[in-house]
Amino acid sequence: MNKSELISAVAEKAEMSKKDADAAVSALLDVIIENVANGEEIRIVGFGTFERRERKERTGSDPRTGEKIQIAASKVPAFKPGKSFKEAVSTK
Repeated sequence: MNKSELISAVAEKAEMSKKDADAAVSALLDVIIENVANGEEIRIVGFGTFERRERKERTGSDPRTGEKIQIAASKVPAFKPGKSFKEAVSTK
């Protein structure tokens, strides 16, 4: 499912126009991105938690040459599904 299909599904499920659903979905995604980028967690009970995790600097190897390289520390977005979400997926 891509974003436009998600918007159509939300519009149908919530009985709203696609324009309103687009605004709601876009606003939700913007809020999640902004807050996680600022280091805040977003917890949605029953769904999951969006957070920012830090990866430490580590040594890797160049697959073409086999030469060892340093991979810089970085911050990455992460999602941890909630219990209800996990149960819904595992029963299908």
